Amino acid sequence: MLIGGFVVLLFGAESLVRGASKLAVALGLSPLVVGLTIVAMGTSAPEVTVSISSAWRGQADIAIGNVVGSNIFNVLFILGLAATITPLVVDRRLIRLDVPLMIGAAGLLWIMGLDGELSRIEGAVLFSGLVGYIVHTLREARKDPPADQEAIVAERTPRAFLIDAAYILAGFALLILGSKWLVDGAVGVARALGVSELIIGLTIVAAGTGMPELATSIVAAIRGQRDIAVGNVVGSNIFNILAVVGLTGLVSPKGLPVSKIAVNFDIPVMTAAVVICLPIFFTGQRISRLEGLLFLGYYASYVAYLILDSGGHDSLGAFSDIMLFAVLPLTVLIVGITTVHSFIENARDRRTGSTSPSTPPPAPQAG
Repeated sequence: MLIGGFVVLLFGAESLVRGASKLAVALGLSPLVVGLTIVAMGTSAPEVTVSISSAWRGQADIAIGNVVGSNIFNVLFILGLAATITPLVVDRRLIRLDVPLMIGAAGLLWIMGLDGELSRIEGAVLFSGLVGYIVHTLREARKDPPADQEAIVAERTPRAFLIDAAYILAGFALLILGSKWLVDGAVGVARALGVSELIIGLTIVAAGTGMPELATSIVAAIRGQRDIAVGNVVGSNIFNILAVVGLTGLVSPKGLPVSKIAVNFDIPVMTAAVVICLPIFFTGQRISRLEGLLFLGYYASYVAYLILDSGGHDSLGAFSDIMLFAVLPLTVLIVGITTVHSFIENARDRRTGSTSPSTPPPAPQAG
């Protein structure tokens, strides 16, 4: 059921994204906006169905662990792998608006979870934040439609719109079925192995529901549509917190319990992962291969810590000391070097009036 749930979720997300993306392009939205909204919502649909179904069954740890683990997986693994394949260009809009909003949403979730519960009012606050974000994004996007927008709409036949709608409906149906299988299988695995539901939610379920984001960002990076590759991850993280946690808190009969382990460790790790995006994105407005490898290393370390902690391994203390006194200072050093290098290149470019050779050319637009 676990494996079957993964496969069905992947097909469902693919169907949903395909239909929604075609409709978005027909409406004149840019690839970045499509990645931040339509694609992000489509690829986050598995998290919605899994978290809500888990909350209704009283499995709050899977509901929270799924969202927190997915956000960590999105930033550290997906962005890291995509940047390792090809350096990713970061749009100025992400640095100015979307990444700070992603950081703010993570911090807000942390604060709301300190009392051990996410109430329905707090869930409503989170979800209303998403509504405002989507309205603002679409309003800004529609201010500058493509020059050939009318021609694009004119070429769309009623049959094409019906096909896109069928893809969207089929995607939702598959996501609902896949989420049920995935949750049932994950709970069975957790009980059989004696592993907590929180760990299963943070790792297996999070990676499974993150597969649509992984496939979308990797394919987009390979095809040169790097706005979608980065925008999908940032938009998915915003959507996961504001929509998934918000809706889950709203529909939970007695609020959504948040475990002390999640508040004291996993949510802070998620917050740290999104905070480090800002200086890395700022340096040259790109994610280099070195920074991508750094992200991948952090994700491997996080999973290793969870495994050691769940088994009460004797080496957990030494592992924590290495991360605290060696890896973190090394990260600060790498980010500092790339920041200084970026400022030097920008200053040189201003003097010569040229474009920095280290900055990749703009990504080609879809279509």
